[in-house]
Amino acid sequence: MRQGRAASFFAGVSFCFASAGIAAPYGVLLGPDRLLFDTPAGFSDTAAFGSPRLTEIAENLADPSSRVLVFALSDSDARRFSAGDALELRRYLLAVTPRVKEKERMSEGQFASLMEETARNLGTPPDPSLNWMQYLQGRPAGQAHLLVELNRDPQALSVLMGTMVPQPPPSMWRADKPPVFKLSTTTVTTLRGRALYLYAFSTFESPDDASWIKSITQRWVEELQRINR
Repeated sequence: MRQGRAASFFAGVSFCFASAGIAAPYGVLLGPDRLLFDTPAGFSDTAAFGSPRLTEIAENLADPSSRVLVFALSDSDARRFSAGDALELRRYLLAVTPRVKEKERMSEGQFASLMEETARNLGTPPDPSLNWMQYLQGRPAGQAHLLVELNRDPQALSVLMGTMVPQPPPSMWRADKPPVFKLSTTTVTTLRGRALYLYAFSTFESPDDASWIKSITQRWVEELQRINR
């Protein structure tokens, strides 16, 4: 009987994620405004689970001063979670808004100032001819470093960041491990006058990972702007 209940539960959870993958955009209230959200193909919003564990993961990923609007897992991770397996989190998406600004609309001038401040705080990207993995090996581990600006227009600023993941030091019982890298994109955008931050994350093992994260960032931003016109 317990096995039958468990099977029914996981089947129901899997159905929720399958439905989320083809569902229409859903609304989120920010003050008096209703913004529409959707996730790119291959990703499912974890709100379909209603899981405190996933909510905790999302809140730990975001800045404490931000409200999480979307935390989307890859479909492969969604299936792992539904089966009770550990998440890999090789690729995932996050959308947040500053809590102090979530009930306020921004003028074009205010948003332009926010983009300039964001760009200034990120610093200067390295020479584009550099090998990014080699560059990150020479930077402090565990910190995200600006690699390149992807896009800047009146509605959005997108940048690509890279991180070398800290590894435990070698010892007589533990061999020295090869470096591990991660990529992320940060996009500050405005939807119906609301300031939002969109993030995409990926492991960084080959140039294909960089191409993927650039592409999905552009597609997600363009889709959110389109459905919120």
